[in-house]
Amino acid sequence: MNRAMFASASGMAAQQQNLDVVADNLANADVAGFKGAQATFAAIGGNAQLGVASTGTRENIAQGKLMKSGGAFDIAIDGGGFFRVSRDGEAGFTRAGSFARAADGSLRTGDGWTLTGVRLPANALDVTVAPDGAVRVRGRNGKETTIARIGLATFDAPEKLRPIGSAVFGATGDSGKARALAAASDRGPKLAFGMLEKSNVSIVESMMAILSAQRAYEANAKGVQAADEMLRIANNIHRG
Repeated sequence: MNRAMFASASGMAAQQQNLDVVADNLANADVAGFKGAQATFAAIGGNAQLGVASTGTRENIAQGKLMKSGGAFDIAIDGGGFFRVSRDGEAGFTRAGSFARAADGSLRTGDGWTLTGVRLPANALDVTVAPDGAVRVRGRNGKETTIARIGLATFDAPEKLRPIGSAVFGATGDSGKARALAAASDRGPKLAFGMLEKSNVSIVESMMAILSAQRAYEANAKGVQAADEMLRIANNIHRG
């Protein structure tokens, strides 16, 4: 394969991956706490520009809009940080605060991830979460008690987290280890009870990205066709 054909073919592969990432973003645009990703690439051969290769994806950790919800245990993070969750011994981090009360009193997401450090007593009639993460319950005697405090986590490079499912992430060597983050501290995030964070995916921007990727794919496809035609002509000349 000559250089022109290789460069165009690698460009086609890159734009196909770009389309796949954007399509996944659109498919999860209505998922609370979902963070859109962006495909990343690097040139092959440096200044020689021999083609392009995939270097993975980068998460967009920008905050989505907060909206009121109807869930009894929904919580949104207004600011940076992630909820600490776990499932089957695996640690996860998420901004999707759509929790439900399980039979054992824990708060879990629809995918079975359990919010760390919170277990509601069986006699709790009413539950509230303060901006600083304090979980308060009212028992049958009408007395309100603080039973836990929701702790958040932050990372040196949160955009380097690896996705686990649609809205849960895992730490990586590039993201750094999770560090504790106190809600409502100086310049820190606050928790908004009865609200959820919407996906940060812009449908309009995603549609524009799809159109741009399709045009780039078509341009590279024409490059492959031109290179193939040049090879055909060169072969005919050589035979003649």
